[in-house]
Amino acid sequence: SMFVVNNICIDSGPLLALLEPLHASSIVLSVLLGSHPPQMSVGRILEFTSLFGLPDGTVRTALSRMVAAGDLVNDDGLYRLAGRLIERQAQQDAGRHGPPSEWDGTWWTVAVVTNRRTMAERREFRSRALGSRLGELRPDLWLRPANITIATDLAESLITRGPLVVGDEQALAARLWDLGDLQRRSDLHGRALDHAARRLDVGGDRSLADAFVALAAAQQFLRVEPQLPAELAPGAAATAVRSRYSEVVGEFQAQLATFFGRSTPEQVSTGAR
Repeated sequence: SMFVVNNICIDSGPLLALLEPLHASSIVLSVLLGSHPPQMSVGRILEFTSLFGLPDGTVRTALSRMVAAGDLVNDDGLYRLAGRLIERQAQQDAGRHGPPSEWDGTWWTVAVVTNRRTMAERREFRSRALGSRLGELRPDLWLRPANITIATDLAESLITRGPLVVGDEQALAARLWDLGDLQRRSDLHGRALDHAARRLDVGGDRSLADAFVALAAAQQFLRVEPQLPAELAPGAAATAVRSRYSEVVGEFQAQLATFFGRSTPEQVSTGAR
């Protein structure tokens, strides 16, 4: 998805279909998910969130809640990702790379073999299945072409791999994913990244905020974009998004380093309370 924050808007028209609120916790998680290693001092976090006009108190409250929820660990003012978010970062990193050019025609099939799951367990399973870029054929039955690896430790499930004996692969892919919507979203993210690149050319703190929301949105899209083999893909639009993302994120990181460089060490190392 794309975001609007404090009246920051990437573009108008069709791009509005991708907009949703981005809150303090979302900004913090997005910037940590994009950091390697995924950690940042509280002072630097507060510097970054100042780009969005967020009060320090609001951000500190969000940080405390994320630590309580197990999403972050606070080590004397150094916040780092924890738990399920480590896996999410790996999924995001994988999304920046295109699928292999070769596919042997086999499919992954994941079938849940128990009905006794809590709502939380169902949500966790769905999140991990989507992170593995599986498509849901019907409740508790997930498939995808075996051109990429998937998580094989999905709880209470049977996982098999093999070719379709009967059935049309193109029709199956179209049932598992809305290929037209994937193409549309790829086009919109490509346009948003183009807009972000133009804003970065202008420079300034506001351009960093604009670029960040476009990059975070594209990264979220690429995390679950199915990376279909060329035989089944709806087009090269997602490939174009990956390429444009790499270009824009490089310039963004360079300008962000300059932004952080304006601060004194004392400002950067401000500890959490």
